[in-house]
Parts: sequence; structure tokens; C-alpha cells
Amino acid sequence: MYIGRVCGTVVATIKHQAFHGRKLLIVDQLDTNGQPTGAYDICVDVVQAGVGDQVLVMDEGNGARQILQRSVAPVRAVIVGIVDDVALTTNH
Repeated sequence: MYIGRVCGTVVATIKHQAFHGRKLLIVDQLDTNGQPTGAYDICVDVVQAGVGDQVLVMDEGNGARQILQRSVAPVRAVIVGIVDDVALTTNH
């Protein structure tokens, strides 16, 4: 799992049946300071996220398919939450 920021949408008129009726969003992975890392995923959205939202992404295929309730699907990443706040503690 990782925290990311939605930076765009993907529209595909021809796609695998697992994606029919589902919104696809581009998510930039963020580092612990909230800055984009340059890594990204195209994610299936199950929480009604939008561009600019900070989100929690499940980026493991088997877990993603379980969330979508599909035993077979070409899915690797699913947005599973919208993040309200992140608090880090440091140990000295």
C-alpha cells in the first residue's frame, strides 16, 4: 500500500470487461514528506476520489482483485481510501 495524489483520469472506449463501469485514475506515489516520487499507477477507483485528492492505494494484484470481487482480472492497483491527514512521528 502507499499514499498518493490523484493527478489525472484515464478514458478508454475499448477495455477489458473488468473495467466496465469503473473509473480509472492516475495516481502519483508520494514520499513521506508528501512530495511526488515520479512513480505512478493507473488505479481503479472504488471510493469516488477525484483529481487532487490524497488517496490510499492497494497496489498488490491479488488484494486488488479481492476488493473488486473478481477472481480473474488484469488489475494491480485500487484506490481504497481518501486520506484526510498524515501524521509522522520521529524517534530521536
